[in-house]
Amino acid sequence: MHSYILAALPGLALALPGHHIAKRDSTLIPTSCFDSTSSLTEYFEYGYPWGDTHNGAAIMKESNAVISTAGTLTLNATYTGASDYAWDSGTVYAKQQFTVEAGGGLDFSVDFIATVDKGTWPAFWLNGVNSWPPEIDIAEWKGSGDISFNTFNSSSEVEAKDVEYPSPTEFHAVKAELRDENGADVSVNFYLDGSLVTTQYAGGLVGEPLNLIIDLQMEGSSGSPGPEGSKFPHRPRCSGVFSKPRQ
Repeated sequence: MHSYILAALPGLALALPGHHIAKRDSTLIPTSCFDSTSSLTEYFEYGYPWGDTHNGAAIMKESNAVISTAGTLTLNATYTGASDYAWDSGTVYAKQQFTVEAGGGLDFSVDFIATVDKGTWPAFWLNGVNSWPPEIDIAEWKGSGDISFNTFNSSSEVEAKDVEYPSPTEFHAVKAELRDENGADVSVNFYLDGSLVTTQYAGGLVGEPLNLIIDLQMEGSSGSPGPEGSKFPHRPRCSGVFSKPRQ
């Protein structure tokens, strides 16, 4: 059996915008959440908030999202060749929902090793609890050799930035800073390895609850066919921290 691995070690924090005086960090999800299966299930559910499939060729199974070592969540994608869903894979989403409050913000920081092979589609993203959009792709890999940073205000109003994802077998730091921009809209600063890549804007996002999802989808937007059998060149992973800046 061949599998891909996507691992994440999260920590999430809430922040006030930069012009406010920082007082203290407020952690919403501790970094210990991936220390064991019991700590994982304290903070995360298996699958997506709406079920076990989403826009791709994988069906999500609890057995494909495991704690392989303390501090690491492993999402395995395994080729089965069955019907419309040729893969079993893993996804988790946070039990807690997250909201950028007026005058506040959220920080999400993660270190990833993620596959960029055609047909593999790992992602770390936020989507609206009450509707779609909004969606903010903190990090997404669509089988092109690039990492994508995206903000959806509608199906046609999308800000997207693709940059090369260097040395995909090594860890890279990803960070998104969400801030109340004007009482209604949210600015999102996206970073890769400590450098600001792009700033995007989510209209009307202040006060709107968001789901946090870590998944390893297959095919779909990453193309097809996905790798199978001997076509697996390596195992992608991701590891990181979601945090909440000081307030």
